[in-house]
Amino acid sequence: MYSIETKELRRTFRMERAARKEGSGKELVAVNDVSLQVKRGELFGLLGPNGAGKTTMIRILCTLLSPTAGRAFVEGFDVVKDVRRVRPLINAVSGGETCGYGILNARENLRLFTELYGIPWKVAKPRVEHMLKVTGLDKYAGVRTNRLSTGLRQRINFARGFTTDPRVLFLDEPTVGLDVLSSMEVRRFVKGWLAEHPDKTILLTTHYMAEADELCDRIAIIDNGLIQACAPPEELKRMVQKETALELTLAGREPAPAQWQQVAGVVKLSATPDPENQTTRLRVLLESAAFSGEFIRVVAQDGRQMVDLRTTQPTLEDVFLKLTGRSLAEDTTQTAEVE
Repeated sequence: MYSIETKELRRTFRMERAARKEGSGKELVAVNDVSLQVKRGELFGLLGPNGAGKTTMIRILCTLLSPTAGRAFVEGFDVVKDVRRVRPLINAVSGGETCGYGILNARENLRLFTELYGIPWKVAKPRVEHMLKVTGLDKYAGVRTNRLSTGLRQRINFARGFTTDPRVLFLDEPTVGLDVLSSMEVRRFVKGWLAEHPDKTILLTTHYMAEADELCDRIAIIDNGLIQACAPPEELKRMVQKETALELTLAGREPAPAQWQQVAGVVKLSATPDPENQTTRLRVLLESAAFSGEFIRVVAQDGRQMVDLRTTQPTLEDVFLKLTGRSLAEDTTQTAEVE
């Protein structure tokens, strides 16, 4: 039996009212016939940009959203038919969501969530105190949540996911809003927790390729609701081991001309504007390093000023680029109305 399993899972949404009034009748396919199996004890990742369908998958598996078609199981229980048997076994952490009640302090908020699960305080208290300590919240345990910084509130949110000792834990972009050091501490704790609990399972969604690479046993690359590939990180990266990754930072936010994609040796190309710095990040996957000079010459002839230029080893970002033709940094979110 798998810890998590989906069979041709599908979820569609009606488009916003304005589009329906125009008679388009369009639907947004958020999850597109996804079939996955996650083993018990595995840290499984869903890697994709914002709007790829990751959070919709999590909501279905957490019994918060019904699928349009297909089936999903957690620890062998159907997430639609066996809701009351699934919920005590799971917990979820979503980056950026509210962490509880502002008038309660950190300790009280964590205690509240254990009580909602029906866990006696004598059992829950050691877990709460442990999570306060490992997340660095012990110094702020008695401070009202509404007086804490955004980063500290996110730590409470993260700690909450572990206090119920779930058999299956869903981490949906858990490091969003955290600084670099806090993100490293979160990843370190996640790896340690799973090592200490080999019978538990974690499903992680992220658009940070380094996070997925560091943490996950296997990764499913998802885009527009479709699974593009599923394998261990090293196996995925072998898909682009023969290519060379060229990264350029160009002045201005103009899009990359279509003809750049036709330059000799270019496998895939993506351009991501950076409004804050008024630059554009260009990621180019080349057949080999021998084609770098020709591509740089074409960019220079086009009058674009290069702020930075580097050649890097292909990463999971390049795997995504090769499979989809787009960057992980792109946001594909569309407005929809839940039925």
